[in-house]
Formats: sequence, structure tokens, C-alpha cells
Amino acid sequence: MRTGKNCTKNDGFKYPLYSIVFSIVFVVGLITNVAAMYIFTCTLKLRNETTTYMMNLVVSDLLFVFTLPLRVFYFINQNWPFGSVLCKLSVSLFYTNMYGSMLFLTCISVDRFLAIVHPLRSRTLRTKRNAKIVCAAVWVLVLSGSLPTGFKLEATTANNNRTARFCFENFSTNQWKSHLSKVVIFIETVGFLIPLLLNVVCSVMVLQTLRQPQTISRGGKLNKTKILRMIIVHLSIFCFCFIPYNVNLVFYALVRTDTLKGCFVESVVRTIYPIALCIAVSNCCFDPIVYYFTSETIQNSIKRKSQANRSYDVKFSEALQSETSSNLQFNLRTIKAKVFHNESSV
Repeated sequence: MRTGKNCTKNDGFKYPLYSIVFSIVFVVGLITNVAAMYIFTCTLKLRNETTTYMMNLVVSDLLFVFTLPLRVFYFINQNWPFGSVLCKLSVSLFYTNMYGSMLFLTCISVDRFLAIVHPLRSRTLRTKRNAKIVCAAVWVLVLSGSLPTGFKLEATTANNNRTARFCFENFSTNQWKSHLSKVVIFIETVGFLIPLLLNVVCSVMVLQTLRQPQTISRGGKLNKTKILRMIIVHLSIFCFCFIPYNVNLVFYALVRTDTLKGCFVESVVRTIYPIALCIAVSNCCFDPIVYYFTSETIQNSIKRKSQANRSYDVKFSEALQSETSSNLQFNLRTIKAKVFHNESSV
């Protein structure tokens, strides 16, 4: 990263910070998302449109998690020896994960909004087929923005060490002015502002619907406490992970394009950026919490499975008792018939 002529670079702390945080995210994110994928594909028998969105979110998280060891190696050594293609792919997958996560979380929020606020009118919309179409559209949108961004950026070399190559950072002012600034405008609008508004609006309208007496007493199907908890968790994770990074990204772009000048502003932006980035990356670890609180299907499926096992055991024992009883009755009738037959023949 280039600094102003009279400004000193003050973000050297980011390398040990990234190394530690990304290592933790890799371990926790890999375990939790692999477990979630196992539940979705192997344990969960009944799937709906909500689980379709969440399965795609798991795929997005895992694609990013698999690139984290390369990033950790780079931040420890401050050199990228893996070639230009892997650098560009890692950058692309970072944007794919972040903005894919925001869009898939928004899909889940909109789906819950339709299910609760418009349960009857949304029946034809809330189908697994439509959910798959929406997921395909999200992937096309995200990849069309992230792949060109990653592959248009060239890895740069350090000024004092031509053998060391940068990745994920130190893009020139020309790169920021010609390409990255346009990317920031696009992703901030499509990938952040619109999803944020949709999440907030859908959550508010769901809460207003839950306050209506006829909604609360609708056959006991809607659990107000559970839905409220789901909305709080969903919004908290969305806001905590994505708002700091995306707000700071705007100021960071203004500083890097020399639109916003001043050593104090640059110092603040450079200090906040690594911290906000670490928080944003941690969404891989928090998404499984959304799966648990959001998907009643998962919890109900597990309950149904355990209840089915208990019911099977009860029915089996009852059937066994019934079969034993019927066999005993049949044997008694047979013996009795033979006795009467012998008596009549005597």
C-alpha cells in the first residue's frame, strides 16, 4: 500500500493479527461448516427452500475457508510464492464468500418474511425449485463481480525486495482509480446496501406481524419467542460481520484514490481496515449459528427422527406382545379343539 508523501504507514500490526485470526477462522469454520454440510446432506431427510439457501451458504463458506491456509502462510512470511493464478483466485473467493454470504442471508430473511407475513400468497413462490433458481442467480451475480475483480489485479513486488511478492494488498493508486473504485461502488450498492435494507425491512415487518393477536394465535404454529430470537441472531450476525468492513471500505477507497486526503484520516482508515476485515472473515464461523436458529426444519427433523425411533420401539414391542398373545390364543384354541374332538370320538 502506498502512503502519502508525508504520511507514515501504521498498519504493520495487521500481519500477526491476520495470521492469528485467519488460523482460528480456518479451524472453526472448517469444523462447523463441514458438520453443517453433513447434517444437510446425510442427516436431514426433509428439505425446504430455507435449507436450500443455507446449503449454498455452506458451499460459499467452505470455498473461502479452503484458501485460508495460503493466506496465513502469506501473512506470516509476507511473500506470495504460489503464483499469480492462486493469488487472483484467493482474492476472488474472498469477495465471493463475503457478498455471497450477505445475499444468501438476505434470501433466508426474505423467505422468512414471506412465510410469516404472507403465508398464503407466498405458497406458490416459496418452493424448492424457485429457491434453486434464486441461488443460481446469486452465484451468477457474485461470480460475475468477484472473478473479474480478482483476475484483473496483478500481484505486486516490494520496492525494497524484488523477490518478495504481495497478494491481497499494495495495489497501486492507478489500479484503485481505474478498476477498484468502480468495484467498490458496485459491491457496496448491490452486495451491501440493498441486502442490508432488505434484512432490516423484512425483520421489522415480521416483528409487526408477530404483534398482531391473530398471528400469535394462528393454530399455535408460530412461536413468537423462537422467531424473535431467530431475527435477533440473524440481524446481529449480519450487522456485526459486514457493516464495519463495508463502511470502512468506502473511506479506504477514498483514501487510496486520493479523493480523501490527510494523514490523520489515512491513519484511522488504515488502522480500522485490518480489524474490520478480520470481523468480516469471521462470518464463516457465525453462519452455522444462523443455520441452527433459522431452520426449524433441522430441529423438527431431528425431533421427528428421535420420536420416530421411540415410536418404532414402542410399536415393535406392542407388535411383539400382540403376536405373542395371538400365538398363545391360537395354541389354546388348537388344544381345546383337539380335546373336544377326542371327547366326541370316544
